[in-house]
Amino acid sequence: MKKFVLAAVAASVAVSPILAAAPAAAAPAQQTRTVVKHKPNGKVVVKKTVKKAPQRYRTNWKRGERFDYRQARNYRQVDYRHYRGLKAPPRGYRYVQSGNDIVMVSIASGIIGAIFGNMIR
Repeated sequence: MKKFVLAAVAASVAVSPILAAAPAAAAPAQQTRTVVKHKPNGKVVVKKTVKKAPQRYRTNWKRGERFDYRQARNYRQVDYRHYRGLKAPPRGYRYVQSGNDIVMVSIASGIIGAIFGNMIR
């Protein structure tokens, strides 16, 4: 019985660092590719490439930055009349959705003019 209890305690101690490291493993994954080439003269060339996973969505837009619709979550053009507190955008601007936020973006340059946070529920 004593051996069984000691084995259970040792197993739980051995697993605890793995569980503690799990949130760190949730970081963006990297893909590593290793290519090994054997040359006719007997040399071996090893080439490693690391490719980072692209960032999917942005959540923190700032005024004056360039808006990229590919980084916006739930991107769509918004009609200001459907939301209380929004006035008609100035000429040359439009409202778009990015997640739960409404962002006023310049049509020609894509520069952010204003951000209305958590307007969409």
